[in-house]
Amino acid sequence: MGEPTAIFSIQDDQDREIHDILLEVYDALKEKGYNPVNQLVGYILSEDPTYITTYKNARTLIRKIDRDDLLQALVRHYLEV
Repeated sequence: MGEPTAIFSIQDDQDREIHDILLEVYDALKEKGYNPVNQLVGYILSEDPTYITTYKNARTLIRKIDRDDLLQALVRHYLEV
């Protein structure tokens, strides 16, 4: 038989991009002495970009992610579905 068909998932690629951005933002916040989890939660709840430092372009990076997409990715990852 032939090779199995590769499955392409936009969702997986989007989640991977969100993951990479969150890690970069997390690291920037931590390097600047902030509590990254608290700052990210503040940003997610309010969508106020001032919760995120401009250090290492973190604020610009986090704003590339739509908040609804971010929340969906976080819930999917938390529930591992």
